[in-house]
Amino acid sequence: MVGFGVVVPVLPVFVRSFGVGYLEIGAVVSAFALMRLVSSPFCGWLINKGGERTVLSIGIGIVAVSSALVGVAQNYPQVLILRGAGGIGSAMFSVSAMTLLLGSTAPGIRGRAVGFYQGGFLIGGMAGPALGGALALVSLRAPFFFYAGTLAIAGLIGLLLLRPAAKSIADAAADPPRPFREVLHDRRYRAACLANFAQGWAALGVRSALVPVLIVEAMHYTPVWTGIAFAIAAVAQTLALGPAGTFVDKVGRKPAIIGAYSVGAVALCAVPFAGNMWLLIALLCAYGVAAAFMGTAPAASVGDAAGARSGTPVAVFSMFSDFGAIIGPIVAGWLVDVWSFSAAFGIAGGLMLAASAYALRMPRARALRRPATAYPETAPPEAAHSLDSWDLPDPLPERPLPPVLPDARDSA
Repeated sequence: MVGFGVVVPVLPVFVRSFGVGYLEIGAVVSAFALMRLVSSPFCGWLINKGGERTVLSIGIGIVAVSSALVGVAQNYPQVLILRGAGGIGSAMFSVSAMTLLLGSTAPGIRGRAVGFYQGGFLIGGMAGPALGGALALVSLRAPFFFYAGTLAIAGLIGLLLLRPAAKSIADAAADPPRPFREVLHDRRYRAACLANFAQGWAALGVRSALVPVLIVEAMHYTPVWTGIAFAIAAVAQTLALGPAGTFVDKVGRKPAIIGAYSVGAVALCAVPFAGNMWLLIALLCAYGVAAAFMGTAPAASVGDAAGARSGTPVAVFSMFSDFGAIIGPIVAGWLVDVWSFSAAFGIAGGLMLAASAYALRMPRARALRRPATAYPETAPPEAAHSLDSWDLPDPLPERPLPPVLPDARDSA
């Protein structure tokens, strides 16, 4: 994630250097997401055939090669094609990683597990933008070579260190996978997908695509400030991940989605009206804190609705984010060209509020269909209060007691 953070503040400015408009900038971001969307349906099949470890490593390798080639691209079409190719690899490693995560954790700790997983990304994201801004002073192409190198190292580590487990925690402690048709009718899953669509639109369509341009061309700061602003916001998001995961597990997925998407919408809509860099950074930090919940609660809801080892629901959930990331940058870039930055940010905020409103339909607490453990008296105290961790596995079936044989002395 360090490498991705390096590229984020540079990519829009790099694309702009080819003499194209905001619409073309959005198209480059959308090309990455479009290929993720197209290739995601096949990721579940690839995982079943080759396993999460292999698919993850190959996917990272594809992104590494395509990123290195972006660094030597000579025109806009080359950048567009290569970023699209990188989207295929991104779908492979992101879907396989999330499938592995949700299939290896019990429902009662999914929020914290996803938060820990996101923390690994954000720790890299904290250093990445600042480093990307510094590398941009040397060359706008340098961050892409750095990104390729970090990806190559990550792929090698995943290939060597990840080992297939004989039996995951979730296999023993979570629900088995549900048929996808049933999952689609689950309001938790639908709310999570809508939330992921809004987050994809807002994070990639507005935050990543337009904030760097807003800082450089509207606020007249250097690209270094883009890296600084993103790095500080990443720190705020990282610090919020621990409390967010605990909140999602102990209080519930529903209130986390409603509150986070409402706060994120307000912060995002206010960004174009920031009068100075420090106010902009404060707004990005507020969005970052909300994003800690936005990245945790929907994913945990998918695990609750789909059960363990469900590659197809995870892939479709990921596709909603990609779909938002495809449409978002194009529409946002067009809105800036035709109207203003405030219109682009306002539409993104409206979508986030819509996701928050739909989450009101989620069940606050599922019916307690089965106890948290086969022996309720040994259940942890928080099991009685958790609003979203009750959908746990059926207890082991009771075995009939062996027949009582007559005592020999009785027969005598």
